[in-house]
Amino acid sequence: MDLRKRTWAEISLDNIEYNYRAIRAALPDGCKFLGVVKADAYGHGAVEVSRRLESAGADYLAVSCLDEAVELREAGIGMPILILGHTPREYVRELIERDLTQTVTCEAKAIEYAREAASLGKTLRIHIKVDTGMSRLGFLTAGGHFEQGIANIVSACRQRNLDPEGVYTHFAVSDEPGAEAEAYTREQFGLFMKVVSAVESAGIRFRIRHCANSGAVVNYPETALDMVRPGILLYGFGDGGRLGLRPCMRLMTHVSTIKYIDAGLPVSYGGTFVTARRTRMGVIPIGYADGLFRSLSNNCSFITEKGPAPQRGRICMDMCMIDLTELPEVNLESLIEIFGRRQSAEALAARAGTISYELLCSVSKRVPRVYVD
Repeated sequence: MDLRKRTWAEISLDNIEYNYRAIRAALPDGCKFLGVVKADAYGHGAVEVSRRLESAGADYLAVSCLDEAVELREAGIGMPILILGHTPREYVRELIERDLTQTVTCEAKAIEYAREAASLGKTLRIHIKVDTGMSRLGFLTAGGHFEQGIANIVSACRQRNLDPEGVYTHFAVSDEPGAEAEAYTREQFGLFMKVVSAVESAGIRFRIRHCANSGAVVNYPETALDMVRPGILLYGFGDGGRLGLRPCMRLMTHVSTIKYIDAGLPVSYGGTFVTARRTRMGVIPIGYADGLFRSLSNNCSFITEKGPAPQRGRICMDMCMIDLTELPEVNLESLIEIFGRRQSAEALAARAGTISYELLCSVSKRVPRVYVD
């Protein structure tokens, strides 16, 4: 079967490895590399990306949930995997049997996990998550919560049948410019180091301390500590050109239909675009069910081999229209790049009022991934 009959995403695993090596070269000696492959590796294919990272020498992987971790284990991925999100206590057996590392975000969960592990006569490896200002998951430690937060972390780490291998936090604005964002990030980092020092003073020794996400890897290299957690950097975005990273996904389709439409006729649902002249209109088989945001309607162009073609009318579920009047050499089956080499995902995401992360992750499962290396 030809996977390119409709719409497809070309993925360069060579670029994944190139980015991995470029990021790693910027790290201090001995710093471990955790590749974030949650959300199907930001749409790039978690199994394939993880295999490449494993063969390239990465130290750890991170996923969002147990199901994502199981997919990797069943595909033969043997390297350490950290689950960043919640796993119900009923699955502690599976966590241990599959040699997975579980994030612990509060004392109550540590107690639950410890009880389940004790009932099995096993030990569960965990990483403690500290909330230093993201206000999402983690032990509260800011302000008046510090003393109690330290006590709760120490209690969690002392639970029998738990192995507190690591501790981490997550920066909220490390990728944002400006003095205010810098001050907040440094405040988070300072609090994290204070928490780690206080917990270690109580006799707890963490083997891995990590807090540097993509933004911090680029903007705050001093936060690298024992391990970094690049996500979007791995896929070629977020370095501002400073690391020379390469985008790894190219979303492609082709012209499936061409028709001539007279002047004064509405195009697509709602008639939001009306032709001002006789128009050579192309139909391309990609729509919002494939991950092409409807908010891009009448607000972008896609790239043909002869130049950009303006998108016209509302983007439909399975298709949308492009204006080929000024591109007479673009014909049926001509290739169309939605984003990739000649139009970056960042630029298209900005048109949609979002970020490259969302655009990449939104490329749906029905779009086949074609590994081009």
